Amino acid sequence: MNSLPKSERLSSKKAIGELFDKGRSGVVFPVRYLFIENGKEINSILVSVSKRHFKRANRRNLIKRRIREAYRINKSPLKGKNLDIALIYISKEAEEFGAIEAAIKRIISRLAEGE
Repeated sequence: MNSLPKSERLSSKKAIGELFDKGRSGVVFPVRYLFIENGKEINSILVSVSKRHFKRANRRNLIKRRIREAYRINKSPLKGKNLDIALIYISKEAEEFGAIEAAIKRIISRLAEGE
């Protein structure tokens, strides 16, 4: 079953700070990603869209929904990796779901291989 429960969302300020301080990163346009081993049995994700490029909350939320859905559908190769992952949208334009999903698939395959 492909779901994205609250337990798979990264919300701890300490964990987020550690991810941004010590995490490794990469870019697959239109998404930048950071990741770090978390020592737990699940993968946790954080999705961020810049308020600078998307002033209206409805546009930011649309992009965040697209990223979360692409991750939810394609997350199975990461099973057992135990990572904290930040997905940061860097494009100035709102991309279609297909483009976002392709980027998320490439990110997941990179993380599954061990980068």
